[in-house]
Amino acid sequence: MRKENTTLIKLTETALMAALCYVTFTFLQIKIPLPGGDASSIHLGNAVCVLAALMLGGVYGGLAGAIGMSIADIMDPVYITVAPKTFVLKLCIGLITGLVAHRIAKINESTDRKYVLKWSVIASAAGLAFNVVADPVVGYFYKMYILGQPQTAAEVLAKLSAVTTLFNAVVSVVLVGFVYNAARPVLLKGGMIPRAKKVV
Repeated sequence: MRKENTTLIKLTETALMAALCYVTFTFLQIKIPLPGGDASSIHLGNAVCVLAALMLGGVYGGLAGAIGMSIADIMDPVYITVAPKTFVLKLCIGLITGLVAHRIAKINESTDRKYVLKWSVIASAAGLAFNVVADPVVGYFYKMYILGQPQTAAEVLAKLSAVTTLFNAVVSVVLVGFVYNAARPVLLKGGMIPRAKKVV
């Protein structure tokens, strides 16, 4: 397959996963209103971001999550001000997940289902553990220094955000572990992920 075709396929897959991130966050979320007109939410957008990183690699998967979730924020009057923060954090989730899954564990080079299951869960947990720590911390400084919110309000919002972020992470790790490994044979057959070159 020519390099141009491979790049086009990757970009198309990235766009599809970005659209899925947008749809998942926008239409499958439970919004929790917070003081000062802010909000947090229970959603599966991060799960799709991690799934994209497992399927497409860290860079393309991270971009899919960053673009899809940022557009979702821009289209929502409650979240529009935090879209830049979202872009950076979702990109990092994808990069970390991809690093663990593809650079460290090399799951695409394995035909061992248990090995792939173990490392896809570890990679998902690594990416989302970063988000559990970074989202409230970055959110705190972002709201204080970029949006100009009072320190007390930023602290309260960061603590409440930490709870929903942790809940979302746990649900996402379980869901992605199941979905990715159930869908992997179909993805291999369809050429969406490369076939294993060696057995690990």
